[in-house]
Amino acid sequence: MTLPALPEESFQRVLCVVAHPDDMEYGTSAAVARWTARGIEVGYLLLTRGEAGMPNHPEETARLRVAEQRAACDVVGVKHLTVLEHPDGVLVYGLDLRRDICREIRRFKPDVVLGMGHQVETPFGFDQADHRAAGLATLDAVRDAGNRWVFPEQVEEEDLEPHSVRWFIVPGLPGFSVTHGVEVTGEPLRRGVASLEAHGAYLAALPDHPAPADFIPQFTAMSGKAMGVEHAVLFRAHDLQAPPEFSTEGTQD
Repeated sequence: MTLPALPEESFQRVLCVVAHPDDMEYGTSAAVARWTARGIEVGYLLLTRGEAGMPNHPEETARLRVAEQRAACDVVGVKHLTVLEHPDGVLVYGLDLRRDICREIRRFKPDVVLGMGHQVETPFGFDQADHRAAGLATLDAVRDAGNRWVFPEQVEEEDLEPHSVRWFIVPGLPGFSVTHGVEVTGEPLRRGVASLEAHGAYLAALPDHPAPADFIPQFTAMSGKAMGVEHAVLFRAHDLQAPPEFSTEGTQD
């Protein structure tokens, strides 16, 4: 079955919540490039500065990686970048993390939140601990943001109104419970590749890391087959405002 396109014609604002600088650039930023070109406002929330990702001193690494992330955002048209200072490598799922993500949702007021998966195992092996913590905290913060009695100090003291998100989406690959796709053939893919190339110092510190132009088009081509297009980025999408569907299999009349 050919996967349908995300209903991006209804998107106005998308908030992407990830653990580190560069997490968006491994293919997903090509979809962002398409969205911004269509007038959709996209914001990034990074939960750490990525200071544990290079052999340099952590403060030097943090400055470098945040600067490279800003350059990567410029490539794909993202103007709204917020970088928090939770500790890289030991990101902790809990109320502090949920509170900070909730605050940004209430500030930015997205109709779509893009988060990370929180599974232990992925198609590429065991996922990194920060990714799992970020994914689960984001999922919970989406619900928190719409309830004025969760983190009420943000409503009462920071003048941030509750905000209900329509869509929660997580990037994925063919065969792993994806539901929708975004075609990125052409300019969006070119800009997506360039956004990862903007992390030049970080990539240079990774032994034997392949060139972005070599492997990202391979992944998007594989995903494109699921949509019947040349290149695509795939997602598992949840419409949080749709009525729940209940299976009737196995029930008796």
